[in-house]
Amino acid sequence: MSTATAVEYETVIGLEIHVQLKTKTKMFCGCELTFGDAPNTHTCPVCLALPGALPVPNAEAIHLGIMIGNALGCAIAPRMKFDRKQYFYPDSPKGYQISQFDEPLCAGGGIGGVRIERVHLEEDAAKTIHAGGSGRIQGSASSVVDFNRGGTPLAEIVTEPDISSAEQAGEFLRLLRTTLRVLGVSDVNMEEGSLRCDANISIRPVGATELGTKTELKNMNSFRFIEKGIHAEVARQTALVNAGEQVVQETLHFDPRTEALTSMRSKEEAHDYRYFPEPDLVPVPVTGAMLDRAAAAMPELPAARQARFEADLALHPDTAKLLAWRAELGDWFEAALAASPDGVSAAAAGPLANWTTNELLKRLGADSDPAGSKVTPAALAQLVALVGSKAVTAAGARQVLEVLIAEGGDPAQIVEAQGLGAVGGEDTLAPVVKEALEANPDIADRLRSGDMKPMGVIIGHVMKATKGRADGKEVTKLVRTQLGL
Repeated sequence: MSTATAVEYETVIGLEIHVQLKTKTKMFCGCELTFGDAPNTHTCPVCLALPGALPVPNAEAIHLGIMIGNALGCAIAPRMKFDRKQYFYPDSPKGYQISQFDEPLCAGGGIGGVRIERVHLEEDAAKTIHAGGSGRIQGSASSVVDFNRGGTPLAEIVTEPDISSAEQAGEFLRLLRTTLRVLGVSDVNMEEGSLRCDANISIRPVGATELGTKTELKNMNSFRFIEKGIHAEVARQTALVNAGEQVVQETLHFDPRTEALTSMRSKEEAHDYRYFPEPDLVPVPVTGAMLDRAAAAMPELPAARQARFEADLALHPDTAKLLAWRAELGDWFEAALAASPDGVSAAAAGPLANWTTNELLKRLGADSDPAGSKVTPAALAQLVALVGSKAVTAAGARQVLEVLIAEGGDPAQIVEAQGLGAVGGEDTLAPVVKEALEANPDIADRLRSGDMKPMGVIIGHVMKATKGRADGKEVTKLVRTQLGL
């Protein structure tokens, strides 16, 4: 009797990321962009789609779109053409969205090993608010619309289906968010909806080249939410296929609280939107002056910063990546390095990066921004320099760091006030080492025979006697001297 071999599947993911651009006004009108103001206080005939109102493209949004294209290595189109994307939702008063279809502003490129298909500009819809009987609207369940967000300029970044896991999707999005934040094109605040992500997910047998039927997880606004949603949908599709059922192409909602997936609607194709060129907007040529302005505004990007950290400061790739991909952490580290008594060098950068990413973040929290703590960059730089000069041991420095986190202050003064200065020199340490060897004769005999494994026992004895202020290397040297090794 033969047993059927279980089919192994691989995941294929493409992302659509909506980025709310950091402009003063909306995409096609002069209404001010704000967050948290009273509903429907920033509207006009254009964004409310009143008869006879005509849109005007936001030049700053186009500039920011070109900057995004440059950062992602895209080809920039020679002209901007807008299209009407036909669909009706209650939060879209026109019954269509002004977007881009066959001629996006940016095409090609890639970042973090993921290819970019396109980047195009469009307007956002308004915000629908659902309220039950005990909510904002008394009585039966109701929905209302706040049109303040309607018309907000968006850049939609569409990737190729190059992502193969939820974790890779999360890592890509973290790099993209840092890149966009460094560019200054968006505040990328996911909690406020400035960065939202849709994930197109399918599975196929390992080794197959044809894509499976895809589903879409809509409007996810946290990395953890996105990763959990992808895991849930991959598990659902795998169970369906293993049971001999078909995956239906549809748009899904993932509830991060219950981890339940619910169908929203069947997944649309491009022809369902009946695109055609926007008749109220003429194409906008992308001039050399526009390209030059965008190029001049480009800062150092995370990938380039990581490469610089590795090449110039000899940081380990993982450490360089952490510092470069978290812009606020990298900025804090570079401020500390600039304040280092040992100067800006690879010799100073390595220990300082280690204390920043390990000792400091371990105490503040892995996702914390040190700029919000009481530890200044200069204080950590001074503390690391004290360790390097052997004025304080690593163990003593950790105690100083605890004080800095709780109270702030000057590391050298804390060392002096708490008596944490390193105990060094043969005259001071030799008697303590002798006492440790006499207290552990069996360990001393093993060390004399060439077995160095229990050296830690002697070092520990000395550390306890000196309250962690002895230098371990100096202790080891004295042990060898006193035992004649």
